[in-house]
Amino acid sequence: MRRDIFQALADPTRRAILVLLASQAMTPNAIAEEFHSSRQAVSKHIQILTECELLKQEQKGREIYYSLEIEKMKEVDKWIEQFRNIWETKFNQLDKVLLTIKKQKK
Repeated sequence: MRRDIFQALADPTRRAILVLLASQAMTPNAIAEEFHSSRQAVSKHIQILTECELLKQEQKGREIYYSLEIEKMKEVDKWIEQFRNIWETKFNQLDKVLLTIKKQKK
C-alpha cells in the first residue's frame, strides 16, 4: 500500500524529522538521538517518509544517510498554494475595509 504524503505529514514526529533533515543529511541513529522514543519507532517514521518519497537515502560506506527530498515537498506547496491565494485575497479585502474605516474616522 502506497502511503499518502499528507498522512505522512499528519504526524508531529515525522514533521520534526523533516525539519531536522532540511539542514543536513543524517543517519538513522543520529535522527533517533534527537527524539524521546525508541530507535524502532523512529525507524518506522523514517520508513513511512521514505515510502512517501519525502526522504531519500544515500549509502556512504557502511552508513545510510537520509535527507529531505525537496522536489516532493513541491507537491505539498502546490496544494497549500490554493489556500494561500484565498488568504491573501481575504487579507487584501480586510485591508480595504480597514482603510475605509480609517478614512471615515478622519
